[in-house]
Amino acid sequence: MEELVNELIEKTGKTKERYEELNKLVSDPEVIADNKEWKKLVKERSQIEEIAFAHDQLKKLHEDYVSCQKEYEKESDHELKEMFYEEISRLKEEIEKKVEEIKVLLLPKDANDDSNVIIEIRQAAGGEESALFCSVLFRMYSMYADKKHWKVEVMDLNETELGGIKEITFMVKGKGAYSRFKYESGVHRVQRVPETESQGRIHTSTSTVAVLPEIEEVEFEIEDKDLKIDTYRSSGAGGQHVNKTESAIRITHLPTGIVVACQDERSQIKNRERAMSILRSKLYEYYQGQIESEYKEERRSQVGTGDRSERVRTYNYPQGRVTDHRVNVTSYNIEGVLNGDLDQFIDALTLKDRADKLAQA
Repeated sequence: MEELVNELIEKTGKTKERYEELNKLVSDPEVIADNKEWKKLVKERSQIEEIAFAHDQLKKLHEDYVSCQKEYEKESDHELKEMFYEEISRLKEEIEKKVEEIKVLLLPKDANDDSNVIIEIRQAAGGEESALFCSVLFRMYSMYADKKHWKVEVMDLNETELGGIKEITFMVKGKGAYSRFKYESGVHRVQRVPETESQGRIHTSTSTVAVLPEIEEVEFEIEDKDLKIDTYRSSGAGGQHVNKTESAIRITHLPTGIVVACQDERSQIKNRERAMSILRSKLYEYYQGQIESEYKEERRSQVGTGDRSERVRTYNYPQGRVTDHRVNVTSYNIEGVLNGDLDQFIDALTLKDRADKLAQA
């Protein structure tokens, strides 16, 4: 353990030095004048802050531990020796906890964890019942975001006549939003008696969820010549404005065939800005895969075909049960879950992800 502690103190010490260097840089007037560079450095500082603090804590614990050991060895009084022994035991336990914490902190992090998140929910198997469940999922995610004091902005919405949602794209704005929502990708299965079912039979339907980080700055250029931009009239509620103004925007990225749309804002300019935000995120994911086939495979891995057997989570209304099949976590408070109590699942998925990475490391 002593060797590992010294190794971690040395390793995190380098991060601590960089953290202190960044503290000076972000206060430098010349750096502040370059807004892009300043934001980049502030983001880097934020990413290593926990490790820098953990370094200080581990170093202090280790110093106290070594000091207590020395006092214990030279002390002759039985009561005082016993006191030092108890303190050594306590410090050893604290050091072991801090070592495990630092191991997790040193794991490679998803560079997008602090980003805003773009979520797409789509109708899958089950017809209108699937569309109605899409609206339930959107409400659930909105309430979860509200509990975290994050802001939800609808970017595109296609509703059914009965109040369901064929598909919806929305953004959740808040630090760390992507780190929490990224585990929601996949097929969500619902088992319940639809309102239209006269004989009380339980139906099984699915909705698909895809999660993307918002990419504000990208290392590739989106050229105007590669974009086909169409305007059209917004659908849904909105009175006379909807019928008279072509404020909705549809953008097609010609080289990749990726299509995005936004119709939530009354202003065509704002809809274009939002549509471009979605496009940047989708292109980022696309180019991460290098070629179009890899992009499509990545999308497929998130949502599959929408078949009922491809579920990541099941919401069983008659039993009042919600089960996440990836971590075998079950809640019998379906009402609470649908009101945004998702942390029990997300925490378990986060721990599983960390455990998998630690095992690989």
